[in-house]
Amino acid sequence: MALRGVYVVELAGLAPGPFCGMVLADFGAQVVRVDRPGAPSDVAHLSRGKRSLAVDLKQPRGVAVVRRLCARADVVLEPFRHGVMEKLQLGPEILRKENPKLIYARLTGFGQSGRLSKVAGHDINFLALSGVLSKLGRSGENPYAPLNLLADFGGGGLMCALGIVMALFERTRSGKGQVIDASMVEGAAYLSSFLWKTSKTGLWQQPRGENILDGGAPFYGTYRTADGGFMAVGAIEPQFYELLIKGLGLKSDELPNQMSMTDWPEMKRKFADIFAKKTKAEWCQIFDGTDACVTPVLTCEEAPHLDHNQERGSFIADVEQGVSPRPAPVLSHTPATPSLGRGPLVGEHTEEILTEFGFSQEEMDQLYSDKIIQSSKPRANL
Repeated sequence: MALRGVYVVELAGLAPGPFCGMVLADFGAQVVRVDRPGAPSDVAHLSRGKRSLAVDLKQPRGVAVVRRLCARADVVLEPFRHGVMEKLQLGPEILRKENPKLIYARLTGFGQSGRLSKVAGHDINFLALSGVLSKLGRSGENPYAPLNLLADFGGGGLMCALGIVMALFERTRSGKGQVIDASMVEGAAYLSSFLWKTSKTGLWQQPRGENILDGGAPFYGTYRTADGGFMAVGAIEPQFYELLIKGLGLKSDELPNQMSMTDWPEMKRKFADIFAKKTKAEWCQIFDGTDACVTPVLTCEEAPHLDHNQERGSFIADVEQGVSPRPAPVLSHTPATPSLGRGPLVGEHTEEILTEFGFSQEEMDQLYSDKIIQSSKPRANL
């Protein structure tokens, strides 16, 4: 796979960091998750393909264990607030002095500098300060965050993974590592560059929820069907809009101009009344294979069963029959081959990892005795 041979030390954290580590593991990196002894299993459920080392970083000898790993690692991924790793004597200055080729990725909400760098926050806060949240939501309602996807996973985990891959590529030229400062506020804003780049085009001149792409247009939104399902409509271009009108059984010469914004509220009501008269399956039959840009709103249970998704193998099932998306994008020469096994138990691979890094049995026995490390082996079901 593309990242075969890349060794990543991931400090266990909440969702953005584990997602970043999972992306790297999916594409071939060897990812070691450093867990706290006695911690519950991965609450983010994003440990596919990783191994777990349980070590107590509150003890100097536990820190020494991790430093020994980092001296041979390619990447360190840490998700803590500013200053935490420095207090542990695991900051980039120390680790990169011991390993100049190390890529040290720091994934936080507000970044490593600035007044808010030591302040707590979550996806909705990062999204709010990025400017993006102000654009999300229906007309006349409060801004609405779309789950915790944009800042945590898009602007956070995925942007950080991109930074790591770019740093790995640059290292092939310079032979040197570098520090990555990944801020979820900045990542969410960068992900939404289109909003800024089109701010003077008139695309967003109306209040939130009254523009073409944010719910204002009748030809770009969702509509409830007779059986309680939903259809998604994205017929922006005139030729696609004409196919939408035809599928709805209407005549364009009897309707207002597509871009007459004053008529949009009435057109939305008209479209809603028509969509409500047929089931989701019936509308699928009408629009299937056309360029009207009308598709069913599939649930997470339905999406893996869509024939198109099955033809492409867009979803995978692990050994516990849990379904999840296949890694994207698809590489023709070095495609991702994600692990289909279960996620690691906390400390499941402690001995295996330490042995790989040159720890002797005597050293490990002493670390066990002093409660520096922990090992958890899965129990057989008899």
